[in-house]
Amino acid sequence: VQLVESGGGLVQPGGSLRLSCAASGFTFSRYTMHWHRQGTGKEREWVAGISSIGDTTNYAASVKGRFTITRDNAKNTAYLQMNSLKPEDTAMYYCYVQRATDRVWGQGTLVTVSS
Repeated sequence: VQLVESGGGLVQPGGSLRLSCAASGFTFSRYTMHWHRQGTGKEREWVAGISSIGDTTNYAASVKGRFTITRDNAKNTAYLQMNSLKPEDTAMYYCYVQRATDRVWGQGTLVTVSS
């Protein structure tokens, strides 16, 4: 079971990035997927979640209206589109799935918002 994030990088305030989370080793389409983030010196926080078939999404108040979570079950991939980025969005972003038998985290992808 593996989750691999990509798409992070350095972006200016107001810019956009799209993160990807490629899943393998389990039946991706059965599970709700989540994005979390952790800034330096901060606790890890939940950012967004999407149901198994993508019909329901939820967001943290701090990102609602700016971030969009989607998924493509044919590609076993979840995405996080991030618009209107702010310096406070700077963090390591992690993909996460909770199954009946375990919880799986990706290795993370770093997003830095700075001018």
